[in-house]
Amino acid sequence: MKKGRNIKTLLLLMALTLVLGGCQDKKDGQKESQTDNRSQEATGEPVMGGSIVVGIPQDLEDSLDPHKSVAAGTKEVLFNIYEGLVKPDEEGNYKDAVAKSHEISADGKVYTFALRENVKFHDGSTVTAQDVKYSIERCAGINGDGTPLVAAFSNVEKVEIPDEKTVQITLKEPDTEFLAYLIVAIVPEHAKDLDKQPVGTGPFSYVSRSPQENIVIEKFGDYWDTENQAYLDDVTFKVVGDSNAIVTGLKGGSIDLYPRVNSTQSAQVKDDPNLTIFEGGMNLVQALYLNNAQKPFDDVKVRQAMCYAVNRQEVLDMMADGKGTIIGSSMFPAFEKYYMPELAERYPQDIEKAKKLLKEAGYPDGFEMTITVPNNYQQHIDTAQVLAEQLKQVGIQAEIQLMEWDSWLSDVYADRKFQSTVVGVDAAYLSGSALLERFCSESDKNFINYKNTEYDTLYEQVRKSVDDSEQIQLYKEMETLLSEDAANVYIQDMAAEVVLRKGYGGYVFYPLYVQDMAKIYKTAE
Repeated sequence: MKKGRNIKTLLLLMALTLVLGGCQDKKDGQKESQTDNRSQEATGEPVMGGSIVVGIPQDLEDSLDPHKSVAAGTKEVLFNIYEGLVKPDEEGNYKDAVAKSHEISADGKVYTFALRENVKFHDGSTVTAQDVKYSIERCAGINGDGTPLVAAFSNVEKVEIPDEKTVQITLKEPDTEFLAYLIVAIVPEHAKDLDKQPVGTGPFSYVSRSPQENIVIEKFGDYWDTENQAYLDDVTFKVVGDSNAIVTGLKGGSIDLYPRVNSTQSAQVKDDPNLTIFEGGMNLVQALYLNNAQKPFDDVKVRQAMCYAVNRQEVLDMMADGKGTIIGSSMFPAFEKYYMPELAERYPQDIEKAKKLLKEAGYPDGFEMTITVPNNYQQHIDTAQVLAEQLKQVGIQAEIQLMEWDSWLSDVYADRKFQSTVVGVDAAYLSGSALLERFCSESDKNFINYKNTEYDTLYEQVRKSVDDSEQIQLYKEMETLLSEDAANVYIQDMAAEVVLRKGYGGYVFYPLYVQDMAKIYKTAE
C-alpha cells in the first residue's frame, strides 16, 4: 500500500480479498461451474528445469508480508512462496503441509497439530514449534498490539507448545471451519523485513522485485515435499496491464502464460498455433454492490426494482460472449454444499414490476446514481456499462465513475464513500464464512452497510454450531436473506480463460484465487 494511508483504512483493508481480475465468463446460469476442468495435459513428457514468464495485470503494490497483504493479485503470487499448517489442493480439500497431521476436538475449540520434521525456511533455518506459535499469535494480534492481522484469528484464545513437535490452538468460541484459515503462512520468528523480503517454506523462494516491471521467484531445492518439487527453475511474473501489450506479448513470445484474458484478447490469440486456451472457474461473486446506507439504496424496494431491471444473461452475452454462471446471492458454485442455484431465478427481468416497485418507493420517474469502478479492469467496466444501459429502461440514470485501485480501496471499501460499485469478491479461504460473514452488521468488511438482525442471529448460530449439516442450512438461510433483501444486484460467477504457450503443461485451476506454479512444466521436444 502507498504511504500516507490512515490507520483506520489499513485496519479495514487487512480483512479484504477482492478479485478484480480480467477474467472470462461462462454461459448459462443453469450449467455447473467449469472448475471440474482442473488440470491441463500437454502433449509431451514433463521435463525438469526451464523458465516461464507469467503476465499479471498490475504490480504487487501492497505488502509482501503474507499476514498483511490484502490484494488477491498479491496472494496468488505469494501462494508459491508461503505455506500454512495446511494447504488447499485443486479439489478444494485441505492437505497437511507444515503440519504432518491434525486433530480437532469434538467441541470445535481445540486444534492440535503434529509438525512435520525438517521443514526448511528459504533462509535455510528449520521450522520450529516456536515459529508456528509466533505466526499464529501474530495473526491473532497476541504478540502485537492486540489487533488481529487476520480477522478470523480474533477467535484465538491461546497457542501452546506441548512439546517441540506439537502446537495446540485453543479458540474462544467453537469454530469447526477454523481449519480453512490455517492456510495462513508460517513465517520465521527471526524474519525482520517480510514486507520486502519474503521468507516462507513453499516450493519457490523469493529472488527480486522491480517495481512496475516484475517479481522473480526460483525453485527451492530444500522443499520438504520431495515428491512434489517444482519442475521449473524460475518464474517471472511480468507486469503487463495494457490489453494490446498482453496480446502482443503472447503472440511475440515475451509472455508464456496469462491467466484470465478477456473475450477480445481471447479472440485475438485463439488461432495462434503456438498458444492454447484453457477455461476454468474463477470462483467469485461479481455484482453491482449497493451502499445500503445511502439513499435511495436504503429502501429494499429500490434494490429489488434494480434486480428486476437487469438482464444478467444479456450482461454475459455482451461483455463475455455468454460465458459465466449467473448467480443470485453471495456464494459461487465451487462451494457446492452451500451453493443455491435456485436463487439465480429469483429476479427474472421484469421492467413493469421494476417500475411499480420504484413508484411505491417514491421514485416514479427513476433517479440518478453513480457506479464507481476500478479503472484497470475492463471486464468490470464493461459490466457497468451494460448495466447502465439496462437501468435506463426504468428511468435510472447511472453515471460510471472510474477510479484508481488504491483510491477504490481507501474511498469505496474502507471509508464506504460510494453509491454503488461493480467488482468481484472472492473467498480467501474455503469456508462459508469467508463469503458470508462480511455482511454481518458490525463487520469491518461489510462495505455495503447491509444490516439485518435476522442475518446476524443466523451467523451467531453458525459460529456456535459444531454440526456440519446444521451449518450448511444456516448458511443457506443467510444466502436467501441476501437475495430477498436484494442486498446487491448479483450478476455472475466469472470464469477464467488462461492462455498458455505450447511446450508447457500442467496448469491447474483451484477453487481459490491462486496460481500454482509448482505444477507447471516444460515438455520434452
